[in-house]
Amino acid sequence: QVQLVESGGGLVQPGGSLRLSCSASGSIFSINIMNWYRQAPGKDRESVASVTSGGTKDYADSVKGRFTISRDNAKNTVYLQMNNLKPEDSAVYYCNVRLLKRPGQRDEYWGQGTQVTVSS
Repeated sequence: QVQLVESGGGLVQPGGSLRLSCSASGSIFSINIMNWYRQAPGKDRESVASVTSGGTKDYADSVKGRFTISRDNAKNTVYLQMNNLKPEDSAVYYCNVRLLKRPGQRDEYWGQGTQVTVSS
């Protein structure tokens, strides 16, 4: 089994910053892509940012220039640095990883979610 543990959410004022972390542990051969998604009340879950094992990054247009995704392959950890936060960034943020548990055995896991609230 694989476990994802997220941390770093909280309450912050508009313009502030937060850093989310997500660490994967368990039966992991390799991790391909690591993602951050978010879901606000009454809205669909949306992709925020992703980073491949080779370091290729992608961002939602709404967060480009404000959020930075990074990963530490040695620690199986992905980070999301969020700067200049806006009220519309408020949501539950979920970590998602797509990995190989062993050669040829793909799987996908989700974190438990961490609440980010941007409010004055």
